[in-house]
Amino acid sequence: MGGFFGTISKGACVTDLFYGTDYNSHLGTRRGGMATYDKEEGFMRSIHNLESSYFRTKFEAQLGKFKGNAGVGIISDTDAQPIVINSHLGKFAIVTVAKINNINELEQELLAANMHFSELSSGKTNQTELVALLITQGKDFVEGIENVYEKIKGSCSMLLLTEDGIIVARDKWGRTPIVIGKKEGAFAATSESSSLPNLDYEIEKYVGPGEIIRLRADGMEQMRKPQEGMQICSFLWVYYGFPVSCYEGKNVEEVRFMSGFKMGQQDESEVDCACGIPDSGVGMALGYAEGKGVPYHRAIAKYTPTWPRSFTPANQEMRSLVAKMKLIPNRAMLEGKRILFCDDSIVRGTQLRDNVKILYDYGAKEVHMRIACPPLIYACPFIGFTSSKSPLELITRRIIKELEGDENKNLENYAKTDSPEYKKMVGIIAERFGLSSLKFNTLETLVEAIGLPKCKICTHCFDGSSHY
Repeated sequence: MGGFFGTISKGACVTDLFYGTDYNSHLGTRRGGMATYDKEEGFMRSIHNLESSYFRTKFEAQLGKFKGNAGVGIISDTDAQPIVINSHLGKFAIVTVAKINNINELEQELLAANMHFSELSSGKTNQTELVALLITQGKDFVEGIENVYEKIKGSCSMLLLTEDGIIVARDKWGRTPIVIGKKEGAFAATSESSSLPNLDYEIEKYVGPGEIIRLRADGMEQMRKPQEGMQICSFLWVYYGFPVSCYEGKNVEEVRFMSGFKMGQQDESEVDCACGIPDSGVGMALGYAEGKGVPYHRAIAKYTPTWPRSFTPANQEMRSLVAKMKLIPNRAMLEGKRILFCDDSIVRGTQLRDNVKILYDYGAKEVHMRIACPPLIYACPFIGFTSSKSPLELITRRIIKELEGDENKNLENYAKTDSPEYKKMVGIIAERFGLSSLKFNTLETLVEAIGLPKCKICTHCFDGSSHY
């Protein structure tokens, strides 16, 4: 995944750029970068590896080198960014939140056209540089960005820091969001609206799918109108999003609360209390407790000072260690209780396996689990929300393979709530991890909680419904 922040103002921009970019830290952990533009000194850029430290610690001492009133920053789980390009369109710096599935095909196409790549990420083509080269094939920036929209398979949202403002371009199908903020004398564009309030920006606009906007310190200019169709990722509300963020005007915490509330109203299980698995399960659990009419207890606490989100390490052994070490159970709140836990999703089952055993060891009488979204059946081809390389990393697909002999067989039936195949799969997951009961939210409830039409939301990982 990844998140970016760009700002342009009538005064120096570096403070807003630094803190605004840092507010995207929950979206990535591998690389961080910033670039600014000053009319006198030109472009300044810096990129750091964040795998052993956080964004602020890497960039704070360098802030004095950044000059100018416009800049872009990125925190990424993919390639080193920003890339700075000099082309017939002029000089520009670019950051992207992207997943490009046909990168090898596009690389060969560009090489055959006598273009070259100078930036490598782990020995492979840097996808942000590839996007920049596709842009330079256009007669202007709009045509170049439209070239990206047409050529790539996957998704790509981007910010371009130019010599004449910041160009904001959201993915053609709007799979990842961009929000524009405004304050006196300045504009900002960011992946997460939670970047804006503490820097005194108010939300001005949710950029539409495929829309292109140029920001200057004194105003916005629409360069390309948005398209009608949209497929924004539903998992933004389930997992990635920071609680105070909004996408398409729909707040993350409110969606999580409502999905839990609706599930609690319908659930007939008898439990003593509800608890959220930190962080993204908490909002759902608070809603469940209210809908069910049971108290909310904090039986597990997250040790936040040092442990990152568990999906980020590339190594499975390290992911498992992080999943275990970051959550600390509270024996006093568990002992003798029939306790119901809410969590955002079950991907590999790593956290669930470790956590449930500990809960029983600490005296829980019953352990029930409620999941905010439907089972993840399909790998996501559109955005990089995990480091999974194969569908078999999904616990659902491993169980399907056990039952069918082929992990790709009868997927539609396993994705259909309450079908015999669905019930069998969920029952196996519950039994395998020793759960007293396990229920997943239905797709209908999730869509209702988000509050957008189903046709505007990508639910591919649940039902395989979206296509390039």
